[in-house]
Amino acid sequence: MNASVVSTGETPSRSRGITLGPLWLTLPGVLFLLAFLVYPSLRLLSLSVIQNGTGAFSLSAFARFFGPSVYRQVLQTTFSIALQTTGYCLVFGYPLAYWLSGLPKRRQQAVALLVLLAFWTSTLVKSFAWLVLLGRNGFVADVMHALGFSGGDRLLFNRPVVIFAISHTLLPLAVVTMLPVMNQIDRRMSLAAATLGGDRAQVFWRIFFVSSMRGVAAAGLLVFIGALGFFITPTLLGSPHEMMLGQLIIVQINELQNWQLGSALSVVLVSTALVSCFIYNLIFGMSSLADDRHAVRSSHHRHLRRFGNRIVNGLGLVFSHVLGVYDRHVRPVTRVSPLAVYSCAVIFVLLFPIVAIVPMAFTADTFLSFPPKGFSLRWFEAYFESPLWIGATVRSFGIGLVTALVTTAITTLAALGIVRSKTRATGALFLLFLLPMIIPSIITAVALFFLCAHISLVATNLGIIIGHVLIAMPIVFVILLTTFKGHDWALDHAAGTLGANRLQVLRRITLPSIRNGLVAGFVIGFLTSFEELTVALFIGGGIKTTLPKQLWDDILLQVNPTLAAASTVMLVVVTILFLVLQHVHPRGKSAAAA
Repeated sequence: MNASVVSTGETPSRSRGITLGPLWLTLPGVLFLLAFLVYPSLRLLSLSVIQNGTGAFSLSAFARFFGPSVYRQVLQTTFSIALQTTGYCLVFGYPLAYWLSGLPKRRQQAVALLVLLAFWTSTLVKSFAWLVLLGRNGFVADVMHALGFSGGDRLLFNRPVVIFAISHTLLPLAVVTMLPVMNQIDRRMSLAAATLGGDRAQVFWRIFFVSSMRGVAAAGLLVFIGALGFFITPTLLGSPHEMMLGQLIIVQINELQNWQLGSALSVVLVSTALVSCFIYNLIFGMSSLADDRHAVRSSHHRHLRRFGNRIVNGLGLVFSHVLGVYDRHVRPVTRVSPLAVYSCAVIFVLLFPIVAIVPMAFTADTFLSFPPKGFSLRWFEAYFESPLWIGATVRSFGIGLVTALVTTAITTLAALGIVRSKTRATGALFLLFLLPMIIPSIITAVALFFLCAHISLVATNLGIIIGHVLIAMPIVFVILLTTFKGHDWALDHAAGTLGANRLQVLRRITLPSIRNGLVAGFVIGFLTSFEELTVALFIGGGIKTTLPKQLWDDILLQVNPTLAAASTVMLVVVTILFLVLQHVHPRGKSAAAA
């Protein structure tokens, strides 16, 4: 997701004598979250201290987990992979975001589309592509052999490839989170510093980098929380030594029916995410995830700022020396910008598995390979003639449309209520609507599965729709919050003073102004649902199969070219909707794009 650019214009004050006023509009969303996220999550977490069979209070699950056992090893592996992934995404993503921020607006938007396409492409599709490309006889192994490098037959099923693939998936998230913050930085400050004698390195580290830290921290938080709950990539590309908490939770609950241990694992995962958010909120304020610049509170932490400034100043001195050497010996003999070359290389790597999967679907061979051998449409024929694949595709479209409608309706009311209100409750409500983004999706799916099992919604389309609405709600909410904050409310007041009633103002002034934001929210709600796997994995019950779930099942059974055809269908749908989204141009477009 992208941390969006949110206009911070003042909202009109509330009418006197009304206590909650517009906050009543948030009631449908609040009730939905309480019923289908907060309540089942608390019930799930409470099972961690209830002994299986007896129902007595017990901490045995935590004792097993934190004792010298395989479970503690899984915890260490999860934290290690999540931290390394966060570090790599920030280190490799920051230069790309910095380069994009320096491009002219139109060029930046054009190039950023490529990053956003990588961001919106399904994790499952990208992991499947890497499974083929990094195989023993895959494309990367052949290139390494041609260049004289060994080890091409050992690229899969180890920790480095798991970290690489997760970083590859989450790096676009880091870039689209940092980029809007960098775009807001006033470049005149850097020019002023340069006129006062600062060299390029000092100006960058002391001015630009310090100003961009809010975006870096937000990107680090989102990437770390996202990496904690990963299970698709380590399952497909890793070995048992790379098992993460998400995988272990699935095994304990889906296969072993050990709800106590599975819930204890969930407690650890949720606690880690919440502690990370607490630390971020303490320093920056959670509303800065929506790019509210007035939420930043780092200025109140003097000791932390002093420590950070010392590090930044030291980096400035080191890079001043490095840059001086480059200017004297390298720059005179080359006109190519290393930053531009680096950024283009990163974008190429981001898009490579996405582009490679398409020609593989047209292979004439019975095995997947890149480049494909021959040309044939037989695998698309197999896809379109299969009742399983077509049924799953139709179900994904139907569930996606309903999810988009419900999500857009709920979040439109909630965003309008929060923007039009100035009470202190808006901060708490803002956090509540971001909660599905903070809680790892695997926990959301397991908690909802526990609830649906008691109200007979497992293996139903309705159960999957509820889960998809939960997953899509935070992103669509931020987009619509952006849209409403960019609306000129003086127009509504002017229409009211000219005699228009509230319904007329809403129909003729407000809705036309936010129409593009509504369309963007609808499209993103559909995309989120169309590519979502975790909820379908639990709530579908193996009966109601969506397209990602069918793809997942077949990958685990046998890798064949029909999977490439199905993946291409998903890519075509995502690309078409993505292009539609780019032509919508809602207010706060960067938010809508992510």
